[in-house]
Amino acid sequence: MPHGDITHIDIPVSDSKRATSFYQTLFGWQIAEIPGFEGYPMWQAPNKISGGGLAPRGEGFTQPRSYVEVDSIEDTLALVTEQGGTVTMDKSPISETSWWAAFEDPDGNHIGLYEGTTDAG
Repeated sequence: MPHGDITHIDIPVSDSKRATSFYQTLFGWQIAEIPGFEGYPMWQAPNKISGGGLAPRGEGFTQPRSYVEVDSIEDTLALVTEQGGTVTMDKSPISETSWWAAFEDPDGNHIGLYEGTTDAG
């Protein structure tokens, strides 16, 4: 995906099985755990483009978080700080070829960043 596209949306859940049933019934999403990502069921919308995960709810993660594809997480996080935002999580690996990070914008919105490619099976 090009720089700036929303690539993924995580929905925080406290009960993965309940959330899987709820969203499959509500929207017809295909939801499955991918090998290597156990405990993190991933969903895909019927359009086969939109998708994300049902991530464990926790302190600091209580609302859905959109992830934006970027060419460089480091460069984007530098701009976040320069523009008055706050880095809430530095660049961290997902796989050997992909990384993520998170920030808070000046209005308190939490946004994720994604760089690379992930083979989700």
